[in-house]
Amino acid sequence: MSDQPLMPKATAVWLVENTALSFDQIADFCKLHPLEVKAIADGDAAQGIKGLDPILTGQLTREEIERVEGDAHGRLRLAQSKLRVPEAKRKRGPRYTPVSRRQDRPNAILWLVRNHPELKDSQIMRLVGTTKATIAAIRERTHWNAPNLTPLDPVTLGLCSQIDLDLEVSRAAKEKPLPAEQAVTLLPADVTTAAPTAEAPEESEKKPAEELDVEAVLARLKKIGGKQEGKQEE
Repeated sequence: MSDQPLMPKATAVWLVENTALSFDQIADFCKLHPLEVKAIADGDAAQGIKGLDPILTGQLTREEIERVEGDAHGRLRLAQSKLRVPEAKRKRGPRYTPVSRRQDRPNAILWLVRNHPELKDSQIMRLVGTTKATIAAIRERTHWNAPNLTPLDPVTLGLCSQIDLDLEVSRAAKEKPLPAEQAVTLLPADVTTAAPTAEAPEESEKKPAEELDVEAVLARLKKIGGKQEGKQEE
């Protein structure tokens, strides 16, 4: 909270007219010069200003004023408001780009489009301080200087910091999930290193039922060949 009351001159006018505070005490509370408070009391200043009661606005209490009126060296203390007003967030505008670097922005945009296609136009605008129309022209190769553009890292060009670039890339990665085939992860270590159980023997211990007995087949062929030779001799 600020240590200065709302509408200092109007508050000073009310204190001059309705209290017995000294000029120094009023000047200290309202953050004014004592001579300016004296001019208000003499009618030389703030003639068109209506006094503002600091008690009604919750900036002072009657007890605080009475305490300081009885002490020539006392100073008024601004009452703490029970209502906490949130500070207004400053809206961040487009990034300012020095004039000497502005001709490098199309090259930086081309680099971002090629190396980080996941970035949105709004993110590129924040990084290099450009417009959506320029980004669209570079994407579609309709920019007036498209044949002469060369992709250059915006960090190297000084258009943005590496921290800002990494932050925008990480945001884009969170918003855009990976495809199903890329999202497959490895099995846990306790699964891959577990010992084989009796119900599921290892592949090396299995013997296919369809595997042929080579020796039996050869013996059978020899036996059939011997019978055929005996018939020919007869």
